[in-house]
Amino acid sequence: MTSTTPGKYADFEGLREQAIALRREGLSLRQIRDRLHVDNNDLLHRLVKGEPPPEWTKRPNAKDDLRARARELRMEGMTYDQIQVELGCSKSSISLWVRDLPRPEPRYTEEERRALMNQGLAQLRAAQDEERQATKAAARDEIGKLSDRELFLVGVGLYWAEGAKDKTYRRREVLQFINSDPDMIKVYLNWLNLLGVSRDRLHFRLSIHESADVTEAERFWAELAGIDASTFKRATLKKHNPHTTRKNTAEAYRGCLVIYVTKSADLYRRMEGAWYGIVLGADPAT
Repeated sequence: MTSTTPGKYADFEGLREQAIALRREGLSLRQIRDRLHVDNNDLLHRLVKGEPPPEWTKRPNAKDDLRARARELRMEGMTYDQIQVELGCSKSSISLWVRDLPRPEPRYTEEERRALMNQGLAQLRAAQDEERQATKAAARDEIGKLSDRELFLVGVGLYWAEGAKDKTYRRREVLQFINSDPDMIKVYLNWLNLLGVSRDRLHFRLSIHESADVTEAERFWAELAGIDASTFKRATLKKHNPHTTRKNTAEAYRGCLVIYVTKSADLYRRMEGAWYGIVLGADPAT
């Protein structure tokens, strides 16, 4: 067999005969190139033109298997989304592979589909609520028992947010607090205990819509505060407007509790001064 030098292929037909013979012996293009010293890829392909490659050089087409499997799954009634999850290929490829096949019958009726969707939503919301409650419980457990100083600062913040305040145009240096949250009322009463305020200095009054059960509401707040409901001052009733939509009309609605502390001017001044101390202490520039 005659070899050639790179870049010089004078006897093309003779070279082609050799290339075809080698191809039929089962050699790959790389092997023919090395055997004949043909470094020009274009010439190499011309030399073996018309000769099929040997079977051992053919790489299996992975997409052929995917296509066949996709068609099987489609015939089983799977949707494009389900096939995509199963095979990990794109929906555009799946569409090309199975578009000649009949569309599968719906697996569920509209009513069943809606029920499954609602069930899934309920499970999702339950999981979200469980996570929400776990976060709250972890944060609650991190607090532990408050020191007197911590309770004092918390109470000052609560009062400044919800209590009556002195104004330059209306001198009102007295502690008067109003809120509808039972837990906030508990914290406020503990704050007053910390300040040394005895229960005989406290006056309680209910502020509530006239359509609510006043007696039941007073009984609830009296039990929470540890007092006799008969000691309540006359309730402030809010007129009911039938043209407004109120959300606080459920059985749990018990209005707002107003707590007034007699002879509390000095305590009010201390509270206000402490609040501005908190403001200064929270400012990193000071």
